[in-house]
Amino acid sequence: MSKKNKNIQGIVYSTASDFNYQFDQEAETETLPPQQQNLKVMIDRKNRGGKEATLVTGFIGTDADLQTLGKLLKSKCGVGGSAKEGEIIVQGNHADKVLQILLQQGYKAKRAGG
Repeated sequence: MSKKNKNIQGIVYSTASDFNYQFDQEAETETLPPQQQNLKVMIDRKNRGGKEATLVTGFIGTDADLQTLGKLLKSKCGVGGSAKEGEIIVQGNHADKVLQILLQQGYKAKRAGG
């Protein structure tokens, strides 16, 4: 058995001469077009020491596209924040402005509770 296959889990030995292990590779989620995104904009106060943050959830796509959208929202609002795991956090109460920006960019977005 070749050394390059030593990290394969569960396969010890195969007698097949043409054996080729199929790796379960996680395909990165393809980014949906803005019209198909179903984003929710809300104000979040939990775990933030009493400070408010605008939360955008429901983004489906690559991390790079999420970062790009997060950067756009943060720069238009003139504040900091973060974008990870399908969520964009914008510091402060900017829900109306964020919703307006998302709609201008062609995203399907709505205001959720808060």
